[in-house]
Amino acid sequence: MIYFACDIPEDLTYDIEHDVWIRFEGDIAVLGMTDVAQTRCGKIAAISFRDVGKKVAQGKTLATIESAKWVGPFPAPFSCEIVETNDTGFGRDILITNKDPYGIGWLVKVRPTNFENERSHLVTGDEAVERYKARIQELKINCLRCID
Repeated sequence: MIYFACDIPEDLTYDIEHDVWIRFEGDIAVLGMTDVAQTRCGKIAAISFRDVGKKVAQGKTLATIESAKWVGPFPAPFSCEIVETNDTGFGRDILITNKDPYGIGWLVKVRPTNFENERSHLVTGDEAVERYKARIQELKINCLRCID
């Protein structure tokens, strides 16, 4: 679904308050910034990841993202253990999230550790689309992506 040029894939799970998307692959969750988040952030200048193997509580930082507009955390939508970071991808092209937030621009892969107790705020499908439409209108966002 495209809304005000913002891509909202309906097959993902979202932590809308923190603009995090989640794609489940078996017992692993791939996490990234939404199109709305990368637009609000602007061109990413640097990213530093927590170490693989680190256990992170819900809401705590998985990575710190820096742009010309903003420096801040990329928070865990649920308690988890980091199993992989996209450090190599960002090393090749720091703008990969600005170009492809739902593909090669993923940030971390994690193993949830308390998912059943911490999932109530996550949304999918039509509910996610409707909530993102409202958020996009409220924040007056028109998504833009970097191109080569």
